[in-house]
Amino acid sequence: MAKLLGQQELAHGSLPILIPGLLPEMKLAYVREKERATVLAPAESNAKGGCEETKKTCNKVRMRSMCGRYAQSLGAEELVESFDLAGSTLDQSLPLNWNIAPTNEIYIIRSESDSRILDSASWGIIAPWQKSMVEARASQSHAINARSESIHEKPTFRHAFRTSRCLIPATGYYEWATSLGKYPPKQPFYISHEDGDQLSIAGIWSSWQSEKGVVIQSAAIITREAVGELATIHSRMPVFMPRDRWQGWLDTEARDINRLVKLMDLAEPDAGLVAQPVSARVNVVANNGPELIAPIELGEPETLF
Repeated sequence: MAKLLGQQELAHGSLPILIPGLLPEMKLAYVREKERATVLAPAESNAKGGCEETKKTCNKVRMRSMCGRYAQSLGAEELVESFDLAGSTLDQSLPLNWNIAPTNEIYIIRSESDSRILDSASWGIIAPWQKSMVEARASQSHAINARSESIHEKPTFRHAFRTSRCLIPATGYYEWATSLGKYPPKQPFYISHEDGDQLSIAGIWSSWQSEKGVVIQSAAIITREAVGELATIHSRMPVFMPRDRWQGWLDTEARDINRLVKLMDLAEPDAGLVAQPVSARVNVVANNGPELIAPIELGEPETLF
């Protein structure tokens, strides 16, 4: 069961406690973000590929999808060791990033020759029908998340789900409180494992080739309905894949839809997770560093910069 760290324990460093009494009904969260240009942001469903479009316009962003930001504080060699991988395709580590955003290059763990290897992909899967590089890049922000309930049906995701599944390692991820809870609306939370272990998020990946022959690997995070205390923050959460299911999940020969769907179904999908309020500095993509995941006492004054 996930735990929410309360104001008193954050101030005094006591053991995590459950915070009861938050309304379970969820509304869409709205988060302000300083942006110079109009771009498309995290989303889960549109008419063609099952993604809700979210728009960032100048200095505002309407957050409709879960897990539109996450953190990875380990380098490639550390991830190879942590996940007991056979090796890596990367010449060097990606930059450490505590504010990973859509279209950023991210780590993925995939199968190759019956072994697990570390690779990278651009966050936001590119649908196979995209004709040009411009269209492909613009489409990515519509497809950073795929719903577990419909991933096997949606044209954007279904082929990758059948043929090229992956794990997306994360140190933790961010969610924003809604106006129905006891927390201030738009309050960001950082969600991670209570023991500091890496999160192994279920994902899909694919390769797309442009009209000029440029090959781009892209990936999406799989989500599900949130449970327990996490549901008091957001209605969705990532699908986590425990170690004893990695082999079955990454098996490229496994094509049975019912079996794959069952692999995503966990008895306690929020086991070991802890949510803690963090600074609103994470709202701005340009902000980065380990201070973004530092817990704060709710109600204390803070600044975005």
